[in-house]
Order: sequence, then C-alpha cells, then structure tokens
Amino acid sequence: MTDMPRSPTTTDAFNAIAEERRREIIHHLAGQERSVNDLVDSMGVAQPQVSKHLRVLREVGLVNVRQDGKHRWYSLNAKQLKPVFDWVQTFEQFWDHQLAGVKALAEAKAKAAKQEKS
Repeated sequence: MTDMPRSPTTTDAFNAIAEERRREIIHHLAGQERSVNDLVDSMGVAQPQVSKHLRVLREVGLVNVRQDGKHRWYSLNAKQLKPVFDWVQTFEQFWDHQLAGVKALAEAKAKAAKQEKS
C-alpha cells in the first residue's frame, strides 16, 4: 500500500491559519481593510500568492471583500477566529501552572543565591 500525498485542507479557520503567510495577512488586516496591492507591498510577496491566500481566507470566512469600483478591499472577520481562541484558551490553565512553576523555581534560586552571599 503506497502513501498518497496529503493535499492541504483549508476547510476551516484552524487549517487556514496553519499557513504562515495567511497568518501574516490576518495580522495586516487586523488594523484596517487593505487592497491586494497594499498587502503585496507590505509583505513583499508576489500578487498571485497574496490573492491565493486571500481566496482561502475568504472561503473559510476569515476575510470579507468589498468591491469599490475597480478595487477590492479586504477586511478581517475576526468572529471566525473564535473557535481557535476557544480551543487555545483551554490550555490557559496548563500554561498558568507551568509559568507558576518557573516563577517558583526562579524565586527559590534567587533566595538560595542571596543566602549564599550572606
């Protein structure tokens, strides 16, 4: 049995944001709506690549597009990131516990170093 190459899936926000360039586009759109050319200029990526990533982000609902004459303006639909936020938030308690452990270790080392100097 041969392994079939896995095609990328972009059916939801999780898969769409798995690609670094798409996360970069989301970052650029977080502050304001932009045209493809704005994104090309700020990202230093060829227009066809930016358009391809915008298409994926539109298909999963992360990006809205507005036609204004000859120009298309893209904006972030942050509501579609809520499932990602909710999932990541489930790890908050884990990270709080980990960071508390690191803090306790650092404080113990600082206390021991202070006692050695005394």
